[in-house]
Amino acid sequence: MTVTGRASILGTRGRRLSVGGAAVGRILGQQPIGTALVTPYVVFLAAVFAYPLAFAVYMSFHDYFFAAPGAIVERPFVGFDNYVTVLSDPAVRRSFANVGIFLLINVPLTVVLSLVLAASLNAAIRWRTFIRVSYYVPYVTASVAVVGVWLFLFNSNGLVNSVLGPLAPDPSWLVNSKLAMPTVAIYVTWKQLGFFILLYLAALQNVSKDLYEAAAMDGADKWKSFWNVTVPGVQPATTLVVLVATITGANLFTEPYLLTGGGGPDGASASPVLIMYQRGIEQGNPDIGSAIGVLLVIGVLLLALIERRFVGREDR
Repeated sequence: MTVTGRASILGTRGRRLSVGGAAVGRILGQQPIGTALVTPYVVFLAAVFAYPLAFAVYMSFHDYFFAAPGAIVERPFVGFDNYVTVLSDPAVRRSFANVGIFLLINVPLTVVLSLVLAASLNAAIRWRTFIRVSYYVPYVTASVAVVGVWLFLFNSNGLVNSVLGPLAPDPSWLVNSKLAMPTVAIYVTWKQLGFFILLYLAALQNVSKDLYEAAAMDGADKWKSFWNVTVPGVQPATTLVVLVATITGANLFTEPYLLTGGGGPDGASASPVLIMYQRGIEQGNPDIGSAIGVLLVIGVLLLALIERRFVGREDR
């Protein structure tokens, strides 16, 4: 073989390797190692979240019902009939109103309390580490155990009513149609507060101390420093806290299920996820439950976009 022939073959191979490398580069991106490390989590998300969501959308448009494994049954396409059934159900409409009340109480309370407590715990105080752990303990404690304490505190003969005496509500907190959901919202705020405090504590480490010193030199007191330095400095964390609290609150299930015996009294504390469980699992109508779930996802996405637009506008 001549030298020219070998050069031609090597040139052809080089072009093929170049084309192949470009194709791999387009697939893996500029950071192939990072892409390889992220791929298992992407597969996990697709298997655990994307596929169930797609299947839920499919069920919501069909007359779907549970059948024996391996059984071949007809599940005809019904269009929007399941959605019409869901939207005409008073219990479903009330559950969405309930979760709206919950979010109106829980989200602002979570943001304010977690930010104020985080700013306090970020200062040089005695027993700071112990207090931080104390706030975080309810978050990592099993809900069943913590619910038992709250039932002891807020039942008709509980400690709270004993302290309030004649001022105690009648009916009591968790069996009162007007107070059941606010009580659940306060409980969830208290239980999850430690997690959001940690988020704010991490954000406070990025706020320069020079800003506080400059504010002090300008004559700002602690309140003005907090409002003009701390609050703007942790704005990205506030956006995250609002979004996480909203998504978590919209998926409320365990707390009303345990605290109020399944959304009582008379559905006053029922959440969409609880109704979805009752319709889809207990009553054997997964198509109806899926329709509720799809509507909930759409509602949460719209709410998150609105919050991101208004709460997170200072991040940009």
